[in-house]
Amino acid sequence: MSEPTAPAPEVAGRRPTVVVDDLHVDYTVLAGGRRADRARGVAQRRGALRRSRVVHALRGVSFTAHEGESIGVVGHNGSGKSTLLRAVAGLATPTRGAVYADGQPTLLGVNAALINDLSGERNVILGGLALGMDPDEVRERYDDIVEFSGVGEAIDLPMATYSSGMGARLRFAIAASAEHRVLLVDEALAVGDAEFRRRSEQRIRELRERAGTVFLVSHSMGSIQQTCDRALWIDHGQLRADGPVDEVLPAYKDSTR
Repeated sequence: MSEPTAPAPEVAGRRPTVVVDDLHVDYTVLAGGRRADRARGVAQRRGALRRSRVVHALRGVSFTAHEGESIGVVGHNGSGKSTLLRAVAGLATPTRGAVYADGQPTLLGVNAALINDLSGERNVILGGLALGMDPDEVRERYDDIVEFSGVGEAIDLPMATYSSGMGARLRFAIAASAEHRVLLVDEALAVGDAEFRRRSEQRIRELRERAGTVFLVSHSMGSIQQTCDRALWIDHGQLRADGPVDEVLPAYKDSTR
């Protein structure tokens, strides 16, 4: 249950799907708390960058994920969990080190972009196409996606009319309808009622059994225990522990007391 010093090539004959090798991700925060890469124009011209500081979001993280694994990622708020998922998905640029992935990982977060002005139906179609399905596959899976999301007749309404929970459930239903070599789930199971969480956990297990790799960031230890066989504990940007769920989670819980 210790931090690996180098990526392992194989575990029990399973192919690696993600290799994270000495990953560092830094970003600059301005005096007001905004990230410098998201600030524009006047703030920078007034010298805000002179009052900036560098945040080391990830510091030397290394591990290898394999096909068929479901990996829970735990840590306190601001520990670097979401940055890790963004780096694996190719959305956060490493300052140092590298990420290697088998195919293009899919990141599903509660804030994943759908088009608010379009109906849920149109978003299902566009989302399916964006995930690589052809139009026939989208039509085939459409009813299952809508039923799984539980949005009911609201599927015909613009996404702008949805509650945050409805939108998050629809995002998960779309993403989970496709086959993924690597699926990254960031807090999506935190929305919805107990029945939706149960079905979501079951869907993740099905994806894993089809030789995909699933990463799950969640503050719900119950969801990770029910869904994952391995856990990564990120603490202040570093990999504090990597091992079986029933070893890592108790250690993490003890640290929060």
